[in-house]
Amino acid sequence: MSRFKIAIIGAGSIGFTKKLFTDILSVPELQDVEFALTDLSEHNLGMIKTILDRIVEANSLPTRVTATTDRRKALEGARYIISCVRVGGLGAYADDIRIPLKYGVDQCVGDTICAGGILYGQRNIPVILDFCKDIREVAEPGAKFLNYANPMAMNTWAAIEYGKVDTVGLCHGVQHGAEQIAEILGAKEGELDYICSGINHQTWFIDVRLNGRKVGKDELVAAFEAHPVFSKQEKLRIDVLKRFGVYSTESNGHLSEYLPWYRKRPDEITKWIDMSDWIHGETGGYLRYSTETRNWFETEYPQLLAAAGKPIDPAKRSNEHASHILEALETGRVYRGHFNVKNNGVITNLPADAIIESPGFVDRFGINMVSGITLPEACAATCISSINVQRMSVHAAISGDIELLKLAVLHDPLVGAICTPEEVWQMVDEMVVAQAEWLPQYAHAIDAAKERLARATVKTRDWKGAARREVRSIEEIRQEKEAMRAAG
Repeated sequence: MSRFKIAIIGAGSIGFTKKLFTDILSVPELQDVEFALTDLSEHNLGMIKTILDRIVEANSLPTRVTATTDRRKALEGARYIISCVRVGGLGAYADDIRIPLKYGVDQCVGDTICAGGILYGQRNIPVILDFCKDIREVAEPGAKFLNYANPMAMNTWAAIEYGKVDTVGLCHGVQHGAEQIAEILGAKEGELDYICSGINHQTWFIDVRLNGRKVGKDELVAAFEAHPVFSKQEKLRIDVLKRFGVYSTESNGHLSEYLPWYRKRPDEITKWIDMSDWIHGETGGYLRYSTETRNWFETEYPQLLAAAGKPIDPAKRSNEHASHILEALETGRVYRGHFNVKNNGVITNLPADAIIESPGFVDRFGINMVSGITLPEACAATCISSINVQRMSVHAAISGDIELLKLAVLHDPLVGAICTPEEVWQMVDEMVVAQAEWLPQYAHAIDAAKERLARATVKTRDWKGAARREVRSIEEIRQEKEAMRAAG
C-alpha cells in the first residue's frame, strides 16, 4: 500500500490527537503514512510532535510526523483531514454559558444547540468553510473530511452544503450509551446489538437486542432504576425513556439542555441532575471542567512522554470511529458504525437536508448508510425542533444575517421555554458584541448591536448569583471533591 497523508487540524488537543494516532497505527496497513499536524499553538504542536515521534521510534515504525502552524501546507496532498478544533477557545466558550445564564438560560455544556451551541456554530462555520476551501484546492482529489468538532450537525451541514467537501461527522455518544446498556443488562462483549438513529446528541436506541432477544422499554427502565449509580446519575434520561419508550444516547446533562421541559425552572433543576460529575447536569459544568483541566497536559507531560516509549497495544485501540473508517476505506475490511451525514431519505420522517446520525457500513466503496429507518414519533418531533434551529443557524452563519440568528435562538426549545422575544434579541446582541473578534460575518452588525445594548431595558441577573441559587457554586464543588480525594 502506497504512503498517504493524514492531516489533523487542531492537533494541539494533545490527549485526543495521541488517541487518534495510536488507534490508526494499531492497523498494520496504516503505519506507513504521514501525519501532518497543524494548530494555532506552536507550543502545543511541539509537545504533541515530540510525543508522537517517541511512539514512532519506540515501535520502529515507518510513520512520518510533521507539524506546522501553516494549515494549508499541512493539507497539501492529504487524503484524510481530521478536525478537532474549538474556535475562540475557552474565552468565547465562557460567554456561551455566562451570558445566557443572565437571561435564565441554564446550560450544562452549551456546544450543540441552545444559545451557546448556536453561537459556537457561528464562530465555527466560517473557519470550517476556510478548511473546505483549502481541502478543495490543495488536498488529494476526493479527500475525505472527518469532523469531530462541535456543534457537530451545524459544522457538518456547512461543510457538505456550502464547503462542497466529502464530509462525515464523528461522535462517541452512541458507544458510551451502549456501554451503559451493556452494563445494566450484564452483557458480555459481543452479546449486545443495537440500532441508534436520530441526530447528533439526540440519537435514540430504537432497537436493542441481547443475544438476539429484543429488549423492550420496561426491561430497560427496570434495569436502569435498579442500577446503584445510573439510577442517580441519569434521572432525566430514565424519565425520557419512560415517556418516549426509547433510551437517548446522550448524557443526562447534554440531553437536559436540548429539551424544553427540565431546565426551565431554577427550583426544579436539581431534581433532575446529579452533582457527582459535571456531565450529569451541573450548571456550566463543562466550562468549569475545561477551565480547571485546561493545562493538564503541561503537568502530566513527563508521564505522557514516558508512556509514549512503550509498544502500541492493538488490543487497547479505542472505539473512536476514525481509525476504523480509515481501515475500512484502505483495506476493504467492513466496519459498522454510526455516522453524521446528510439525510437524503435515510430516516424517513426527518427532513432530507438534515444532518442525521444513523447506522452505516464502510468498505473500500465508501460509507454506505442503512436506509428506510423510521423514528418513533416523539423522537422525530424532538429532532425536528432541533433541525429547524440548526438550519436557521447555518444559514445565518453563512449570510451574516443577525435577524435570522436571533430567530434561530428564539426557536431553540430551551430558550423558547424561558425567554421572551425581547430578551432573546438583547441576549443575542450581547453575545455577538462579546464575541465579535470570532464573528467576521457579523462585523457590519456590531455597532448597531452596541447601540441597542446602550439603550437596553431588559433586566438581567448576575450569573454568579444565579448559579449559586440554582446549584452549588464551582468553589463548593471543588472543595467537596478535594475533601473526597483526601478521604480516599
